[in-house]
Amino acid sequence: MSIHIRRPHSKPHDEARQLAEQVANQLKAEFSMDWNWDGDVLHFKRSGVNGSLTVAPDEIVVQAKLGFLLSAIQPKVESEINRFLDERFG
Repeated sequence: MSIHIRRPHSKPHDEARQLAEQVANQLKAEFSMDWNWDGDVLHFKRSGVNGSLTVAPDEIVVQAKLGFLLSAIQPKVESEINRFLDERFG
């Protein structure tokens, strides 16, 4: 199962990157998820999920691939991603 979310934003680029890094640190703390930057793309992974958060000048793009076990809770995962994006980039 895959998640693909595009969200417009009007944040300055550096601020948007900092917010994306906050997301990554929260994921690491809550789910033991590893992450790293590759340019403006923040890659994240752990057992059962891998994906990216791209910081573009006017939008944030989240793509994630869920393994079999996590696919059962895909709606909850998508809801949490959308909630966080609304809070940070809304």
